[in-house]
Amino acid sequence: MTQRTRISTSDAPAAIGPYSQAIGVGDLIFCSGQVALDPASGDLAGDDVREQTRRALENLSAVLRAGGSSLADVVKTTVFLVNMGDYAAVNEVYGEFFSSEPPARSAVAVAALPRGARVEVEAIAVRRS
Repeated sequence: MTQRTRISTSDAPAAIGPYSQAIGVGDLIFCSGQVALDPASGDLAGDDVREQTRRALENLSAVLRAGGSSLADVVKTTVFLVNMGDYAAVNEVYGEFFSSEPPARSAVAVAALPRGARVEVEAIAVRRS
């Protein structure tokens, strides 16, 4: 049986509920969704969806680093948006982080996100050997 490992870092916001920042199983890392909370203050990184997307992806990157991976190793993301009208703006920032060989992705409209966030991003990545 493959062992699962809890992954956590203070470089990303602490979990705000009964879940882990990520779980590693074998060569895979399953990251919980990241919103735009500043890891130091716990405050939301502004109202602008571009700024929130950037912070969420920086948080995701920190969790992946803690697990021995990176954004370059991501194979699948899911982007949750409160307003699908933000899709183009989110894509602009997302493209900065995933410029070559972007992962598979789903984008889903949701009624609300934790702490009033406008965007959340979760990921599955391969752990570097």
